Parts: sequence; C-alpha cells; structure tokens
Amino acid sequence: MNSIVPKSYLKVFCLSLLTLIISCKKDIKTQPKNALLQEWQGPYGGVPAFDTMDVKDIQEAVETGMELNLTEIEAIANSTEPATFENTIAAMERSGAELDRVFSYYGIMSANMSSPEFRKVQADLAPKLSEFSSKINQNRALFDRIKTVYEAALVTPLDADQQRVVELTYNSFAMRGAELNADKKARYAAIDKELSTLYNTFSDNVLHDEENYVTYLNADQLDGLSDGFIKSAAAIASDKGTEGSYAITNTRSSMDPFLTYSTNRDLRKQVWTNYYARGDNGDDYDNNNIIAQILKLRRERVELLGHKNYAEWRLQDRMAKTPENALALMEAVWPASIARVHEEVADMQAVANTNGDNITIEPWDYRFYAEKVRVAKYDLNSDEVKQYLQLDKLRDAMFYVAGRLFNYEFTPVPEGSVPVFQEDVNVWEVTDKDSGAHIGLWYLDPYARQGKRSGAWATTYRSHTTFDGKKTVLASNNSNFVKPAEGEALLVSWDDATTFFHEFGHALHFFSSNVKYPTLNGGVRDYTEFQSQLLERWLSTDEVINQFLVHYKTGAVIPQELVAKIKKAATFNQGFGTTEYLASALMDMKLHLADPENIDIDAFERQTLADLKMPTELPMRHRTPHFGHVFSGEGYATAYYGYMWADVLTADAAEAFQEAPGGFYDKEVAERLVKYLFEPRNSMDPAEAYRLFRGRDAEKEALMRDRGFPVN
Repeated sequence: MNSIVPKSYLKVFCLSLLTLIISCKKDIKTQPKNALLQEWQGPYGGVPAFDTMDVKDIQEAVETGMELNLTEIEAIANSTEPATFENTIAAMERSGAELDRVFSYYGIMSANMSSPEFRKVQADLAPKLSEFSSKINQNRALFDRIKTVYEAALVTPLDADQQRVVELTYNSFAMRGAELNADKKARYAAIDKELSTLYNTFSDNVLHDEENYVTYLNADQLDGLSDGFIKSAAAIASDKGTEGSYAITNTRSSMDPFLTYSTNRDLRKQVWTNYYARGDNGDDYDNNNIIAQILKLRRERVELLGHKNYAEWRLQDRMAKTPENALALMEAVWPASIARVHEEVADMQAVANTNGDNITIEPWDYRFYAEKVRVAKYDLNSDEVKQYLQLDKLRDAMFYVAGRLFNYEFTPVPEGSVPVFQEDVNVWEVTDKDSGAHIGLWYLDPYARQGKRSGAWATTYRSHTTFDGKKTVLASNNSNFVKPAEGEALLVSWDDATTFFHEFGHALHFFSSNVKYPTLNGGVRDYTEFQSQLLERWLSTDEVINQFLVHYKTGAVIPQELVAKIKKAATFNQGFGTTEYLASALMDMKLHLADPENIDIDAFERQTLADLKMPTELPMRHRTPHFGHVFSGEGYATAYYGYMWADVLTADAAEAFQEAPGGFYDKEVAERLVKYLFEPRNSMDPAEAYRLFRGRDAEKEALMRDRGFPVN
C-alpha cells in the first residue's frame, strides 16, 4: 500500500541524514584511513599498534600529519579573537595529536628497526619535515599572538605552570628567527632544510660502517674470550650466513669486551680501528666533508640572529648560559683527568714489561692492560664480577629501587595484550604500590640487531599531562646487548650495568612527571642527564647487591670480599673514562667556536687534541666523523658538556643521601628527590629546583671528590 510522507517528516528525515553525513565526515577526519594516524586503541588508555606498522604507510602518514597540524596552526594564527593563553598557547598545546602518534612509529623505524627501504623514505622526508617546522616557527601572525600573550603575562603573571609554558614558547620562537625579516627568514628556512638532509646522511653513513665492518674469527682466535661471548659471536656469525665462524660486530657492545679480553693484539688493533674509523674511511660514506658543511651552515644561521657563533646561541637557555661557563668547568677537570691517565698508562706499561710482552701501550691495548692492572692492584677480575651481573636480575633490581624511591610496582602485562614491534620486546605495567593507580607502561628492547642504532637510550611514546584529561606514560628503554645463545644467561659488565640503571633513570623521570602542559615535559639539556646519572648510584647500594647480584649458575649472593674489592676500585680507570668523554665534549665546543670557513675536520681534530695534550694511548669516546650526538641532529650540539655539568649535580646530590641517616634509601631525602628533581620536569627553572632539593647550589668540588681527583 502506498502512503504519502508529510513534508515536515521529510524535512526532519533530510536534516537527520545530513547530520549523519556530517558526522561520518568528522569521523573520517578524526580516524584517517592510514593506520599510523589513527587513535590508539586497547587497554591502558590506548597503545601504539606496533604489530601492524608498515614502512609503506610512513611517508603518507607523516605528510598527512603535517598537513593536519598546519591546518590547526593556521586556525590559531588567523583567529579574529584577541590573543589569550587559552586560544593561543593552550590551543597550540592541543595541536598535532595525529603527527605525535605517527612519530612514535617513525622513531621505532628509525632507531630500532631501520631498513634500506625506510632510509629512503627518511631521506625524502627530512627536508619536508624541516619545511614543516619552518612554516610554524616563522609564522609571523602566530608569533604576534604568542608575543601578545607573553607581554601581557609580564604585566599580569599567569599561574606558574602557564607562565612557564608562555616563556618557553616565546623564547623558542624568538631563538628560531620568528622576528627576522622576510629575506632572512627565507634563508634561515633554506639552511634548516639543507641541514636536515646532511644530518640524515651523516646518520646513514655511520650506520653503514657499523653494519658493514665485521671482524670474523676462527676457532684459533678466541683466546681470552668468555664462553658466553663466544657463543653469542657464533650465533651472530650464523645469522650473517657465516656458519662456523665468530662475528665481532662494529658496535660498542661487541668491541668493548673483545678489546678487554682478547689476547690477540693484531685482532684487537683491527677491531679498534674498525670502530673508531666509522665515518672516516675516505669512501662514499666518509663524514668529514658533511661535518664541515654542517658547521658552516650552523654559523651562518645564527649570524642571521645576531650571534657570533652557534655555541653562544645554543647555550643561552641552558644552565651553563655561555660557552665560557661550560669550558671553565671542563678545563677545571681536564688537567687532573689527563694526569690520572698518565698514571694508569704507567701502571699498564709496568704490567706489560713484567710479562715480557715487549710492547708500548697503544689505544687498542688500554682496555686489555687496564683489566690486568685491576686484577693486580685490586685483585678484581671483571669477568668474575660479570658472573653476578645477570641482565634479568639487574632489571628486577631497578624495579626494587623504583619501588623504594617512587613507590612504583612493575608487573608484566598479559601476553599478547600489548602490541610490540619485535619479538624480543617485553612490556610491564607501572602502578602505584599503595593505591594500585595505573601510571604507565614500560617497554624494554634489550638486544642489538641489524638496523638498530648503537648505544642505549630511553624514549617516550606518550608523555604524562593532566591537560584535557590525564594521560598516562608509555616509555621505553633500549639497549644493544649481544643476545645470548639459547638457554644462556646474559651477563654484562659493571659499566654496562651502570648504563642500564642510567637509562632506567630517564624512564623514571618520564613516569614521575607531574605537569599539566605537554611542553613542560621537555627539559634543559645540561640538566636532563642529571636524574639518570644519579640513579646509577643505587646499583652499588647494599640492598641491591645483597638481593640481586647472585651467581648465574649457583644463585649464591656475590661474596662480600668481592663487593669490597668493587667498592675499593670505584675510582679505578677514572682517567680513561673522564678523559675519553671530556675530549669529545671539548671537541664539540671548540668546533662550534672555530671559524668554519674552509675548515679541515681531520686536521682540526688532530691539532685540537695536540693543543689539549691529549694522551695518545686513548681516543675520544666519539671521534668527530661518527659523533652522532652532535652531527646527526642538534640535540647535543655544543651540549655534550652537559653530562659533566650534570655530573656535578649528581655527585653533590649523592652526598646529600650519603649524609642522611637512611643513606640512599632515606625517606625524607627521597621525597625531596621526587618532589623537586623528578616530578617538575621543565615546569620550573632547574637551578631553582636543585636549590629546593639541596638548600644551596651544587658544588663542583663534589665531582672531584667523587672521581678521586685532587680538590684544590
């Protein structure tokens, strides 16, 4: 039967249909088809879909994310409403959610799971990402609104956290050329674009040399190496298609133990040379010319802003404030550092002479003979210590420390409940021990693999904020331990155990964040290493030693006499550790203070080391051609000194615990630690935060005492 629909009903139906269509369009916009842009689903407030990420999606995702973010920025910049904190600064804090999600995947593909296919995409995206940043940093209308809010806040201050966000935002834009004229802005953006390509090429060149310089051993060349190391080397060689041989890869985790224990001096020299020549082999992957170009472009860019050199520009918002202050600290420590090296070399040469080895100590001998001196002077054998340093037990020790200081509990998530990007990655939920409140997830990616950058680092996939609803933390620690053979325990050196604790300190800094605005989760470069360096100190506490340093076969607790030897030797080899680091930090600063016109990087490096009277028996920790901290981006450029700046804070803060009744687990000092040094992140000036913790500024004499150097 036919019926007639009244016009009023038809109008309602059409309006309803139109509303549905608009709603669908909105859903399509907020949930793009590209998987990497989509909101995270699942438990724990949503988690990255690492198990479904595909390199073929990354370029479209990044480009779409940039477009969406620029649309948001344009809307803020071109608003007809008077500029306020809420419609300008807070709106900027809300923007870029899609791109932030994409960068979590991008970071994994770049650092943990790189491939030739991804590197091509990365090379293509580098200049586009630079252009994207320039479009925001040089948006005059946007900066005018930021400046309006900033100047109003100088007259009528906002809440403390809002005031800090406004200041950080304004200074960031001003430092990046927001007030330049049109011609200078164009040149500034062009320089940034060119640099982005150079940084990417630099990183690719280093990774090429790490992947392609492998030393293969036969069964007659294994003398001195531990069974665990030999089994791992055999497994790596097998994975590389050379069954029956043993692979020493061109990474620190493989190089360091080989140089320490191998009795074959010629092979030690070969492995040492491969490692320290990364990026410096005079071939298509040589980085010397790239570094010269980077230095020249950096100088030109800051000159547009009226600065004499890159270091002056970069340090203005750091704790050091000026390159002169940073150099003063390094140069105060340098003489004692190299004097200690000469003492160490003399001890090593004496051992070599006594053994009738008929050699003069060279850089590829330092670790080998230092170990012999350690045994002779302290009756301490590093390989013996390693029997009590199992990676799994060290992880449990870190959880214990986090429980005592931060009241955190770490529980493995149910298998399959959280996607991971590689089968060796494991995930734990972090909760408050008393309330059970969810704090975040901790991802651990411990092993070296093809396509994974060297070293150890921490990162976040999602940071804590209480802005527009509380967001919990997704953080990760990443290492490059040589994966043990099936069924074998992973035993590590004391130095590697210390690094493991160090990077976990970064993770605890992420988890303990108590800030409202995303920008405040950032940090000041010469301060952010402090918290992680401080956490290293808990490795040698009695509570950790007696519970977690147990023999990998017998389960017996490390003997007290061995612990006593470890503590007695705490300042052993400090000349080597301090000098190899400081040489790199000084080189970083001096390169950026030098005139970059026609600079010869190799000659500059040699002359600078000669001027410093660098001992010839050891190299810089990072030689210039593979100094990724400084030349694969700008995070640590003229800021590598920051580790020593943070070391002063670390040594001084450690003395606060040593002086307390409860030692390193003193409840009152731990509460101040969390409240002033971890929770605030960048929501207050770091110097003021430290004074609130300690009651005064840090004293550099604490560093000298800590390293066993003379205190003037």
